[in-house]
Amino acid sequence: MRKPKALTTSRAPTKSRPVGSSKPPARPARSRTALRPNASAIRPPSPGVGKRGEDGYLAYLLRQAQAAARLSLDRALTPTGLTHPQFVVLTMLKAYPGLSGADLARVALLTPQTVNVIIGNLERDGAIRKAPHPVHGRVLQWTVTRRGLALLAKARRQATALERRLTGGLSKRDLATIRRWLARIASELHQA
Repeated sequence: MRKPKALTTSRAPTKSRPVGSSKPPARPARSRTALRPNASAIRPPSPGVGKRGEDGYLAYLLRQAQAAARLSLDRALTPTGLTHPQFVVLTMLKAYPGLSGADLARVALLTPQTVNVIIGNLERDGAIRKAPHPVHGRVLQWTVTRRGLALLAKARRQATALERRLTGGLSKRDLATIRRWLARIASELHQA
């Protein structure tokens, strides 16, 4: 049987270390300014300016707004002890009791693996409970407990305060138009 040839690389040979030395040979120092000739010229604009503002691409602006809202909600939920994904799971279970873990992952826009972890934590804390599906015994259905509803109400107050901030200055008609537009985008792109 033939031995495979050793792989070769195009790297230059390196100097060997003295025996007993644990440190690699010293490299010449590089100046940080040599790597970034004009650091001030490459700073991105703040949100709301240039392509991060009204001149930006719509999909990017939606993503930017979602990220800002998510960060604000994460901060607002801190006193409740809930994470944003836990809040979403409880909200969806209150709206649609009896969802399976897979269905919950779809409506909460989370991965099934993430939902499994969240479900385990919420069940351990007594916020949700499971029951076997009446027809498909291997499928588990999840519902919010009284403790979970109390926790959700506390978190909902924080989320409502953030929504008031988001919608400040908008008329009811404008808000309804925005909600319809966002729902239409989700529906149409989901079907595509």
